Amino acid sequence: MNGRNTRDLTDRHLYLVLTEEYGTGRPLMFVAEEAIAGGVDILQMREKSRPRSDLIQLGSGLAALCRKSGVTFIVNDDPFLAAELDADGVHLGQEDLQTYSVDTARKIIGKDRILGLSTHSLEQFRRACDLDADYLAFGPIFPTRTKDYSIGTGDVAEVLRIASTPVVLIGGVNTSNLDLLLSEGASSVALIRDIMQAEDVASRTRWYKDRLKKGAGR
Repeated sequence: MNGRNTRDLTDRHLYLVLTEEYGTGRPLMFVAEEAIAGGVDILQMREKSRPRSDLIQLGSGLAALCRKSGVTFIVNDDPFLAAELDADGVHLGQEDLQTYSVDTARKIIGKDRILGLSTHSLEQFRRACDLDADYLAFGPIFPTRTKDYSIGTGDVAEVLRIASTPVVLIGGVNTSNLDLLLSEGASSVALIRDIMQAEDVASRTRWYKDRLKKGAGR
């Protein structure tokens, strides 16, 4: 793991979810390198259909790259794989909680790794605030191909008000709607397609990083 206080995400605001499913055919390692050059703070490996041997190979490369660059590396869905790869943490969706409770996942990854949770409604978010999570993702805010629904921005201000951990807004975030989220008080966003499908990944990443800094007055 990185030599920083891994579970402290207060300075981590730009989150990229890496998945071949929504890329343009470029290798994930290339996209990761370009995003890191652009200033991304967190990278998540989200590959739901690859065999475990492929995940270990890809994850080992991403983990080494992130460790070298000081970027937080998160594994989606699988706390055992996160621990095996010595990743900085694991991200669990609501469906994953049927397999791993938060307490079980915490025992698997250990007390020094990050545990993130997805939430899709204000009610889910309120419940998640009482769990041992280091950040909560809230969304999908805007329409996105990764989900068949979106929840809009109506609860964003309330979510940010009641949150006791960092909140990452996700789902259809792009260059035309980021300012709307910033106006609601957001400071952290997660993206997939708008960075992964950008012609110049580093430049697009840099745009988001600069905008997040300016928007939050950092």
